[in-house]
Amino acid sequence: MNHCDIGRNAEQLAVGFLRARGYHIWRTNWRWGKKELDIVATFGGLLIVVEVKSMVGNRVNHPSEVVDQRKQRHIVRAAEGFIRVFNSHRPTRFDVIAVIYHAGRIEIEHIENAFRPEVE
Repeated sequence: MNHCDIGRNAEQLAVGFLRARGYHIWRTNWRWGKKELDIVATFGGLLIVVEVKSMVGNRVNHPSEVVDQRKQRHIVRAAEGFIRVFNSHRPTRFDVIAVIYHAGRIEIEHIENAFRPEVE
């Protein structure tokens, strides 16, 4: 599998993971200009924006650490666009799902409230 295949597969696994836990998947790979939201879901009255990160093997950095402040700002701006386009009035939560490919198995870690938008 190449890098793009791994990313697509990780997003599909994340969608299945969320659906199995009762999340309603509203959109996947939603674009706002050059920015993209991997998964937008609803759960318990909340709008959930999920960034999916994948990695193969045991790297030093955990995939959730890849969502630095710059990436967070991009996600928040795209989410603001989503909220405007779909006129959503739900409280919004930002999650990260890490999909880690080990030899012979896959680990999925769901980090709720992974970050909060900065107030500008």
